[in-house]
Amino acid sequence: MSLPHAILTALLEKPSSGLELTRRFDRSIGYFWSATHQQIYRELGRLEAEGLIRVLPSEQPARGQKKAYEVLPAGRAELARWTSASQDPKPHRDAMLLRLRAAAVVGTAGLAADLRRHRELHERQLAEYREIERRDFPPGTDGPEDRLRHLVLRAGIDLETFWTQWLDHALAEFARLPDAGGPESPAARKA
Repeated sequence: MSLPHAILTALLEKPSSGLELTRRFDRSIGYFWSATHQQIYRELGRLEAEGLIRVLPSEQPARGQKKAYEVLPAGRAELARWTSASQDPKPHRDAMLLRLRAAAVVGTAGLAADLRRHRELHERQLAEYREIERRDFPPGTDGPEDRLRHLVLRAGIDLETFWTQWLDHALAEFARLPDAGGPESPAARKA
């Protein structure tokens, strides 16, 4: 149920066309709540049908023109209701963690290289977040809206920092494990 609320948030920040909205998702909200362009356009139609958003009036003929959307009072009220409602955290699901658990019984072949690849990906994402922080939150940007947006970005920075540190630890553990298929590997012990 969060995609409509992500769209309402983005439209309250700035009324936008569907194309502008999908581009903004790719550059900001999409870092923590991803959606395809098709999902966004489909949700815009639903939100409009529910009376939560509307197409901004245009002085030009509509044919071939991008429709820009804005949030109506009912949409703002829905977003406020959703924001204030209690929600439980979602359990973390990660295929890499499951693969590591499986490696305990079938061996570690191929996992070290993929752990290194994941480490590089998380390091790149961390660098991107730090660049966004440097660019968008220089000293003195401490208004309430900026502080909340920065808090969201800090969550991304902290999560990527966690993953890079954890992957460093995992790779150090891998360096101490016997080679996959060796006499001390989990697969060999079970055979």
